[in-house]
Amino acid sequence: MSNTAKGAGLGAVVGAGAGTLFGGNDAKNAALGALAGGVLGAAIGGYMDHQEQEMRESLQGTGIEIQRTAENRLDLTMPGDVLFAFNSANLTPQAMQSLDSVANVLNHYPESTVVVTGHTDDIGKDAYNQRLSEQRAESVAKYLAQRGVNPARISQQGMGKRAPKFPNTSEENRARNRRVELAIIANQNAGGAAPAPQQQPVYGPQSGSYPQPQPVYSPQSSGYPSQPGSYGYVQPAAPYGASPQTQPGYTPPPQPYYGPPQQPVYGPPQPGGYAPNPYPSQQPYYPR
Repeated sequence: MSNTAKGAGLGAVVGAGAGTLFGGNDAKNAALGALAGGVLGAAIGGYMDHQEQEMRESLQGTGIEIQRTAENRLDLTMPGDVLFAFNSANLTPQAMQSLDSVANVLNHYPESTVVVTGHTDDIGKDAYNQRLSEQRAESVAKYLAQRGVNPARISQQGMGKRAPKFPNTSEENRARNRRVELAIIANQNAGGAAPAPQQQPVYGPQSGSYPQPQPVYSPQSSGYPSQPGSYGYVQPAAPYGASPQTQPGYTPPPQPYYGPPQQPVYGPPQPGGYAPNPYPSQQPYYPR
């Protein structure tokens, strides 16, 4: 069974259990939870599959052991003689080269956390071994952060001699117990599609520029006369910043008259002081 299938199965089990916590129809909620959990588990499993493949290709021939667990966790075991000199927490040039490869893969897969754990053999006092294991874990964690791995993803701890991987009965086993382990654990966002960046609406010209001229619509489209001076003629809008008086066909509006009221003129006065009647005189007509 592939790790992706294992992740889907584990996610389905967890999702089914979580679905029954919402009350109501437990069978329906469990089925929905199993479906959602299976999809999420498969996505996480596929995410870790790719990360494991790249990690194995990058660390081939370095002596670093890589082990994949069923919980979508990737364990890297770095021998102490590769990372440090005896009784030292300073990284060797060979260790830096290997950690460069580790950091490169971790940066390609940011949806995971890294736990760095230092270990020692049983030679020496407990307090000294505890402090040495902490210093070695700190050296590895700091180097990964210097190579671009987000420090918020990294945690570190020292186990001293309390968690030997092999019995401390020979020098060979003691050398194998002097090690640093990296546990790479996928989080819930692993394998999910990144949200597409939202496109900001364009409201017009860039800030700091002047408004652009508005389009001038032809008056024919509204049925108005197109010749200046005709009734209903609509003067076209001038472009922004231009004076309307400079546009061709400009007709100034009539100015109001504010002087004394003018008397109607009927012509020169006639003898008798009255103006002639412009209408012909008619005799009254009486019906007979």
